[in-house]
Order: sequence, then C-alpha cells, then structure tokens
Amino acid sequence: MSSLWMLFASFMFSAMGAGVKLASTMYSTSEIVMYRGLVGTVMLLMLVRAQRGTLRTAFAGAHLWRAFVGVVSLWLWFYAISKLPLATAVTLNYLAPIWMALFLLSVGWWQSKNHVEWPLIVAIGMSFAGVTLVLQPAVASNQWLGGVVGIMSSVLSALAYLQVRNLGQMGEPEYRVVFYFSLMTVCAGAFGVVLEGRPAGVPLFTPHTWYGGALLLGVGLSATMAQMAMTRAYRVGKVLVVANLQYTGIIFSSLWGMLLWNDNFNWKVWLGMGVILASGVAATFYNTKPTPRGAAVSKTDPIASEV
Repeated sequence: MSSLWMLFASFMFSAMGAGVKLASTMYSTSEIVMYRGLVGTVMLLMLVRAQRGTLRTAFAGAHLWRAFVGVVSLWLWFYAISKLPLATAVTLNYLAPIWMALFLLSVGWWQSKNHVEWPLIVAIGMSFAGVTLVLQPAVASNQWLGGVVGIMSSVLSALAYLQVRNLGQMGEPEYRVVFYFSLMTVCAGAFGVVLEGRPAGVPLFTPHTWYGGALLLGVGLSATMAQMAMTRAYRVGKVLVVANLQYTGIIFSSLWGMLLWNDNFNWKVWLGMGVILASGVAATFYNTKPTPRGAAVSKTDPIASEV
C-alpha cells in the first residue's frame, strides 16, 4: 500500500509540473508561485483546524530560513519548467538528492579527514555525466538559461531538505513546516509580482479566465495532495523502497510531455535521464544506511519534496 501512496504522490507532482507549464503561457512565474502557495495554505489551515493542531513555534528563525530557501528554489524550478521540456526540468530537480549527498559527503570527509566514500563519489560523478546528456538539446536550442536555472533550483532544494531535517529533529510536526513554507510562498510570490511591475493601464495581477483559474487551482491542489500522500507513504512504508519510487516522477513527466507538447527526445537525453535516475537511486540507497563516518543520513525526509 505504501508503494501506491508514493506512486500517487509522484503522479500528482508530475501533474503539478504540467499545470505549471500550461499556466506559464498566461501567468508570470511569481503569480504561479503565489497561487500555488495560496491553495496550499488554505488547505493546511483546514487540516490543522480539523486535527486541533497549533501553528505556534519556538523556531521562527529556522522556519523563515527554510521557507526562504524553499521559495527561491520553487520559483527557479517553475521558471525552468516554463522554458524547458517538462521531463528535462523535472529530471534536473531530481538532482537534489545528489547535491545533498555531496554536501553530507563533504562534511563527513572533513570530519573524518582521510576517509573517502567511493560509492557516493561514483554516484555523484555519474549524475553530472547524465546532466551533460540531458541538457544537450537545451543548449543546442539556446535554452541553456533554463537549464542553468533548473540546476540552481536543485542545489537550493538540497539545502531546503537539510533544513527540513533539522526542523524535524527539533520536534516540529510536518504540517507546521509545510504551512510556513506555503505561507512564505504566497508572500514571496505577491512581492515578486509587485517588484516585476506592469505597464501603465495593465492590471498588476493577470485577470483570470475559467481555464486559467482551473490550472492554478490544479497546481495548488496537486502539489498539496502529493505532499500529503508522500508523507503517508514514508510513514507506513520502507524508507528505501518509498524513496526510490519517487523517481517514477521522471517517467510520469515524460508521458505528460509527449501527450501535451509532443516532446520527442533522442537517445542521449533518455540515456542521461536513466543515468541521473540510477545515480539518485544509488545515492538514496547509500544515504539511507547510517555510517560511522557521518556522511550518510539515516532517514529520508518526506516533507516538501518539490523543493
């Protein structure tokens, strides 16, 4: 049953990505970020009230830092989705576990001095080789900026993961972590819209149509449902199995791309996706096994996978 929860979460995250790409033709990236956060905030408020939870926290600074890093990562990822084929943007986002492994590897090596985690180094090196294959069409079609932004998003995503893990170790419940992230997303998105500005006589916020409103609602609903389903999957399933199943998001995104935009990749791109997927699985396997050197994490955190 846990496998079904993770597959559902991966599908919903891929559906969110498809919604973001469709909405990007009508709304700015900041607007999409804002509405995604607004839907999530309302849903989480209802959930907290139903469960009689509390939003009071003694770690406001930690929440603020996690939310800031997460929001910037989310904005960059949504921008990359608008510029790249959906499967390419999603694949780059899945580099986050690789970056997190690299961060933890560096810390572990520094503390342990001459110890080298060779399995992790091989996985990281493979993933970078995969990136060069995946981004070849983007560079050839002058979409290199979207590729760079997508990679930057994955780096910040890894930092957000680490901060979420720290909040969990502090005793903060999942709903509180996600709520403050969603709230920050609303504020940052609105600020981005104001900062970008509009020409005189043009409304600051894009007027809605039924189609556009449905897309934005779908983005928020699918993202929040995916987070909830993934959290459930980690609670009832085996961490290693569930963590690896999240990579099915690459497959789902590829199918969305072929269905909606007729995306057609050459063998090098498919090979690159496969290499990144295999590297992520290897890093996840290694990082779910605690080691005496401190380079690995003993638990994969289910919160806010998209950032």
